[in-house]
Amino acid sequence: MYRNETHTMYQLAYHLVKDDHFDVIHINDNEEEIWLERYENKTSQIIRLLQHGFDWKNHLKKDIAIVFQKTKAMKRLLQGKHVHVHNVYVSSHAPVDDWEELKRPMQLNERNPVKMNVYYLDDDSKQEELSRFYMAVDGSEEEKPDYSTGSETEEQIDYYQNQLTSNLNNKRKEVQSVFSHGKPFITYLLLIVNVLMFLILELNGGSTSTQTLIDFGGKYNPAIMDGEWWRIVTSMFLHIGLLHLFMNMLALYYLGTAVERIYGSWRFTFIYFLAGIGAGVASFAMTSNVSAGASGALFGLFGALLFFGLIHKKIFFQTMGKGILVLIGINIIFGFSVEQIDNSAHIGGLLMGFFAAAIISLPKKKMLPIQFGALIFYIAAIVGLSIFGIQNNENSASYQLAKVSELLEENNYAAVVDHATEGLKDPDELKVPLLFQRSYAYIQLDKPELATVDLEKVVQQTDEMPEAYYNLAILYYEKSKMDQAEEMIKKAYDLKPNEATYADLYEKITGENPKK
Repeated sequence: MYRNETHTMYQLAYHLVKDDHFDVIHINDNEEEIWLERYENKTSQIIRLLQHGFDWKNHLKKDIAIVFQKTKAMKRLLQGKHVHVHNVYVSSHAPVDDWEELKRPMQLNERNPVKMNVYYLDDDSKQEELSRFYMAVDGSEEEKPDYSTGSETEEQIDYYQNQLTSNLNNKRKEVQSVFSHGKPFITYLLLIVNVLMFLILELNGGSTSTQTLIDFGGKYNPAIMDGEWWRIVTSMFLHIGLLHLFMNMLALYYLGTAVERIYGSWRFTFIYFLAGIGAGVASFAMTSNVSAGASGALFGLFGALLFFGLIHKKIFFQTMGKGILVLIGINIIFGFSVEQIDNSAHIGGLLMGFFAAAIISLPKKKMLPIQFGALIFYIAAIVGLSIFGIQNNENSASYQLAKVSELLEENNYAAVVDHATEGLKDPDELKVPLLFQRSYAYIQLDKPELATVDLEKVVQQTDEMPEAYYNLAILYYEKSKMDQAEEMIKKAYDLKPNEATYADLYEKITGENPKK
């Protein structure tokens, strides 16, 4: 009888794998227990087969409770949001007391609960229970394999065991092979390069110095607008402060090693740089701040893992999937809530990393239509963002102000007037600095009347800019408007009493020593 029960359990498991597309997830020969899984319609159907009989209902209930706990423990490794367990017992005899109520569907009292149906295949009710089982699993009443035993039982059991073990081992090998396409050589190289560049910044003015970042290739829109597009790449290797470097390098270590093992070194390099370039172009298009860092490329590695998950859903969710999705969500929400974070680069890197992975595809996975479509999308996105970025920067007051500062260093005052005037068409909160810089350019171009008009607008907007009062005092004094000149120099001196030039002009205009 014992061999008949063994034959029934292994034959049932074999046909579920062969005909109903279940996968073996666990075989315990000592306890004569087999676990199978099939994912469909956002539900993981789990079949647990146990060759064991129970004399009493309470013993059976205790085992059912253990199965619930085991299923909850493995739930994070399953693909489905919902889990339905078919708990099948194979034995020659059923419990002697009234256990039939356990056949009713049961579930735990919790959100997205594990659901369970129990089936008991004893000698008297095997065919009836099998019909109920297949109806629940497939909704089918079609005739199923004959589970009666014959003279070749021993050979059949060995065959079924070998097939099921082979299925389990093949799945394990598939998972192992997915993560063995490359060693993380490029990841380690990138770590070294980023750390070296940080040290170079620190030795040449400091990594938090805006001018140092610009000098060493940070993302600086005015320079990019002048043709220095290479900054999109170089900015990927610069970091602003030790904490910024540490956090990004920690992420690179964990994400990089995973992606490089999955895709291989040259594919990883392709994804990293295409994602970084996409993130840099998105940042150029959407923000005017000087920026730097590898975070855009790192979000691209998130995108590459999402593409991997699209192709290998089961492996993805069994290994890293839910954690990756949570991390992406947290980082994007955090990016929107913290003003200093360049979220456009993060989202751009995520999308471009996904499409870069689709362009190159996974090793041994040729999908030419998808790859070609992803390539077209990537190129179109880069071109579109670049065109939008150029137009957006030309119309941006912050870009015009940055350009003005650059032109002032070159003493190109006519160009300063042009760019400040362009920025003043839609100045947002930058009206005061744009007016002040234009007034200075007018002074240098010997256009005092225009400079006076701009400075008068400045002091109407703010009473906390001593430089504006000082320059106005000079202009009024040169025009012999002594009352206005005296008023302006007094306000300038009150705001900045320790400035020697203000004190000198104060004495010159009023004839009084302000320090007395």
